[in-house]
Amino acid sequence: MKENEATKKDLSRRDFVKTAAAGIGATTLAGIGAEGTEAANVPRHWDKVADVVIVGAGATGLSASIEAMENGASVMVIEQNYDIGGHAIESGGNIALGGGTSLQKKYGIEDSPDRMFEDLVHWHDYRFSDREIVRAYCDGSAPTFEWLIKHGVVFPDKSPDGADGGPQTVKRSQTLVWSGEVSAFAPNGGNGTALMRPLEASARKLGVQILLRHSFTGLIREGNFSGRVLGITATNQGKTLNIQARKGVILGTGGHTSNVNFRRIFDPRLTEEYQVVGEPYSRQTGDGEIAALQIGASLWGAANQTVETQARSHIFEKPYVIGNRYGYPQGGGRRNENLKDSPVAGLARAIGLQVADYQDLIHINQVGRRFVNETATGFDWWNPCLELNGGKGEGGGPIWAIFDADAVKREGWVCAPPFVDPDGWFFTATSPAELARRIVSKYQMQPVPAIALEETVARYNSFVDAGKDADFGKPAPKYKIQTPPFYAAWSTPCVHDCISGLRINGKAQVIDLWGQVIPSLYCGGETAGGFNQHGLAKSVTFGRIAGREAARSTIKP
Repeated sequence: MKENEATKKDLSRRDFVKTAAAGIGATTLAGIGAEGTEAANVPRHWDKVADVVIVGAGATGLSASIEAMENGASVMVIEQNYDIGGHAIESGGNIALGGGTSLQKKYGIEDSPDRMFEDLVHWHDYRFSDREIVRAYCDGSAPTFEWLIKHGVVFPDKSPDGADGGPQTVKRSQTLVWSGEVSAFAPNGGNGTALMRPLEASARKLGVQILLRHSFTGLIREGNFSGRVLGITATNQGKTLNIQARKGVILGTGGHTSNVNFRRIFDPRLTEEYQVVGEPYSRQTGDGEIAALQIGASLWGAANQTVETQARSHIFEKPYVIGNRYGYPQGGGRRNENLKDSPVAGLARAIGLQVADYQDLIHINQVGRRFVNETATGFDWWNPCLELNGGKGEGGGPIWAIFDADAVKREGWVCAPPFVDPDGWFFTATSPAELARRIVSKYQMQPVPAIALEETVARYNSFVDAGKDADFGKPAPKYKIQTPPFYAAWSTPCVHDCISGLRINGKAQVIDLWGQVIPSLYCGGETAGGFNQHGLAKSVTFGRIAGREAARSTIKP
């Protein structure tokens, strides 16, 4: 017997269940949010049934639901939130679809699936991507653009812009525009509303059942690590439901950025102080990934979440706004100065302050010291933020933006609610020393030393006099921090995309640890790994693929 054959025999699925899953696997998954590994053994009593059951009503889930209905299947979507949309409805609405769309042709942009594929697999940042997945994305890209138009999505009549991921050789990205205000219809006034509401309308018109406030709890498979996926378990108002999927289950649960323990699998530095873009409307808890791992699924493309490439800049970011918890505009920013119309007002608490010029502030760590050139971006800014800046334990700790009354005037800020959240995310005082004493946060491992902040401000002011930042090379520091009141605003990096997740193939089928298809299980979007592309285009394209493949499945229940 050959060595590799012996290894396969020794590591059978049953042995794996008894050793890894029952030991390290089960313990680890329980520690990151799983509820156990017994989902496959629930009684075969079904409370609800559909051909295709989809978990998550975001860009992947709603696209999958429409495609499945159009291919003759009955469809049920469950969504944990009180409304549809997920992260997508709050997004900027940027959709990087190419390969020869009608809009590209109209504006004389030459492109094709082959050209798109060559661009994406040969660009150095995408070298860790799975070629089969990239090929499926490129082949499905242009048809998906036309499909979106068919389903009511209106793209501005202008030339596509940069690639939004991948080499900037061909213009492939178009941005939707939401012209309405913040409301229950558009929770933060994001352009993603112009994508998600038309998809919702189309899905409902076709007869898709959308069950809101239903929390996904697990997958039901014939055997723990064998057989087809039969359905899911979910809870609603304290009641547990078993929902049968006659043809397939599609996971569109988003990624795992909100699950601190899970995201630290990929980067141990991503501790709890780093907030998540898209919260508090939508959380990415990793529940889809965890449930799939419990029945044998494999993760894929883990390097994409760790390596320092330009594409990874979508994973960890400078906050879009400062002085509020989530580092992301809530309530429409300057377009709507009141959070009262936002359904997440009580959770988001503040809109945040948008920074026009980082010459107007300095960044300090939790021990009151500057540590970075504030005008820097990408790795040059957030890698220093992740360093253990004088604290104990893991993580870099809170980052505070320090500025004065003159900076407030230059920026045109209103340093009061609803723009800032004074309950742990924004502080003011008449001197730097007093400001240090007022900074109190559950993430601040120790008080900011008053003397340290005084010395930091004084040293920075001397750089303004000299016209040179002798510590971190900030270009020609312009403004002293000297006019009271003084301010400290939460400016800690945000976690954004995942880039890695479950292993899938070009048909959006989930693959197990032995390289085999898990029958009747599909996923797309942020739940899936193996492709360094981020955002809406990937989610919609693979949602469509998953919906089509599940609906056409010939597996008999």
